[in-house]
Amino acid sequence: MQNIAPVILCGGSGTRLWPLSRETYPKQFVDLGEGRTLFKDTLLRAHGTPASLEPVVVCNEDHRFYVTAALYECDVRATILLEPAPRNTAPAIALAAFALACDGTDPLMLVLPSDHAINDEDVFFKGVESAAALAEQGHIVTFGITPTSPETGFGYIEQGEILGDGYRVARFVEKPDAATARTMLDQGGFLWNSGMFLLRASVYLKELERFAPEIHAACRAAWDRRTTDGAFCRPDAAAFLASPSDSIDYAVMEQTDLTTVIPLTTGWSDLGSWEAFYQAEQGDDCGNVCHGDILTQDAENCYFNAQHRLLTAIGVRDLVVVETSDAVLVAPRERVQDVKAIVGRLRAAQRAECRQHPRVYRPWGSYETLVMDGRFQVKRILVNPGAELSLQMHHHRAEHWVVVSGTAEVTNGDETRLYSENQSTYIPVGTRHRLKNPGVIPLVLIEIQSGAYLGEDDIVRFADVYGREEKTRES
Repeated sequence: MQNIAPVILCGGSGTRLWPLSRETYPKQFVDLGEGRTLFKDTLLRAHGTPASLEPVVVCNEDHRFYVTAALYECDVRATILLEPAPRNTAPAIALAAFALACDGTDPLMLVLPSDHAINDEDVFFKGVESAAALAEQGHIVTFGITPTSPETGFGYIEQGEILGDGYRVARFVEKPDAATARTMLDQGGFLWNSGMFLLRASVYLKELERFAPEIHAACRAAWDRRTTDGAFCRPDAAAFLASPSDSIDYAVMEQTDLTTVIPLTTGWSDLGSWEAFYQAEQGDDCGNVCHGDILTQDAENCYFNAQHRLLTAIGVRDLVVVETSDAVLVAPRERVQDVKAIVGRLRAAQRAECRQHPRVYRPWGSYETLVMDGRFQVKRILVNPGAELSLQMHHHRAEHWVVVSGTAEVTNGDETRLYSENQSTYIPVGTRHRLKNPGVIPLVLIEIQSGAYLGEDDIVRFADVYGREEKTRES
């Protein structure tokens, strides 16, 4: 079997999984417990695919540090392409195809959304092997999931004539109503459209140029004028933004005569709602799925998720309750799709809760806001071993750092010294300072900010190992 390059697509904001998922912290990066995320699951699944090459990850600026943190934690190397703005899957895959075809190797691309759950990975791997045999012959292969119920939240694929271990695609069906979904299941020969593909890079680019030439031209120009920034590859923004926004299904799959489908009979979900999370897990004796510190009495068939505190429930049925440090969602399970409407209202009101998650990842680690008031803010800062923040200063705030664990190397004005557990230092307004972790374990400290203005844009950066601009909104 020819080498396969996984392409992992990290677009989307996952607004239906608010409040855990935010615009800058979408569902594929949400911690599902013990550090597990959907992106890490996808990354390790791709890495374990037979004959797999180094993966290509396509994401945007806001999510790049979540990607690098996951790659570090999974000990996987990858090429990271940063989209200047979302343009749907057809342009995103085109960028990856240009990246993979530029050295003349022209591998098969295994295109995977970053937010799907697959129960039986052996079935998936065997499906990839079957798809590879077709893709090597020039076919564009998609994967269809054997349906178990008349779902209305998925698109469908109708199987045509047999081709190898798969079928030619007779047609694609948009998300149906309940009656149409039941009819298709009764008729047979229909699969859920998973949004996963296996195809040769050059074949995709050829068909894209044929059926969506504007997308092809814009992505080619964006790739030709790309720049690199450390671990990140940045296609030219102006060229990429000239591309129409379209999915691979509309731009190519429904136009070309090369489409085939490989059926996969396995538990699968795109986990697009809290109800999907409930259905994907085994409940307790009362049918409750619980994550976090949960205490229930006379509660049945509920989904409870508590991130920061004890959550108790008495005498409730069929609810979803999700708690984070800055927001709580309570909804009937049958109404969880309406979460998007709540997020829309938060966005219209310019509420930070729809966009920013309390925990923010950076190339050096992460920080989480614990307390915020008018003139002071408390953060928990984690710095990875060997990492350091920029040399910077603030015009409007002072900072007090207390080391919780690990060792901190602190530059404070003209002095640089080490601080260990329970030691602290004070950084006055206007003082140049830098924080570094010289140790081999994560550095954790508490930062207390005080001053008239505490915004993240009050940073003047003098030196930075990550190549960021001198004045920025990032720590």
